[in-house]
Amino acid sequence: MWFRSVAGAIGLSLLVLPAPTGHDPLAALQRLREADWAMAAAPAQWQAFRQIGTASWYGAKFHGRLTASGQRFDRRRLTAAHRTLPLGTRARIVNLANGRSVEVTVTDRGPYVRGRIIDLSEKAAQLLGMTKEGLAAVAIEVRNGSVS
Repeated sequence: MWFRSVAGAIGLSLLVLPAPTGHDPLAALQRLREADWAMAAAPAQWQAFRQIGTASWYGAKFHGRLTASGQRFDRRRLTAAHRTLPLGTRARIVNLANGRSVEVTVTDRGPYVRGRIIDLSEKAAQLLGMTKEGLAAVAIEVRNGSVS
């Protein structure tokens, strides 16, 4: 079942959700929001911040440009843009459709498209298996004391 892989990817031992009506990741995301399990079920070290929503990625067009942190954007590094997380924050991103996860550093601000919660580098998107689709339902998890 799809939710067992998601639960394993984010370290949950027990997850109770309404029965799935199909394999639609966006429907799964809605069920997760309705169940409101995000903060209560996250492992203690990841409870500092948790957000669920849609991620996108950016690559070649922005490669080499300055980011809000002052660093040059490198599409081959594991970085991300988030509207409110402090620059330098290390965050784990979990693709809710396939259970893959990656740890990124917030180096920029964005995304500036309505309905999206994070922009990922091309490398992070590849590791999450979302480059072909362009968008993915994800969970953002930030550990206590993860700002470098």
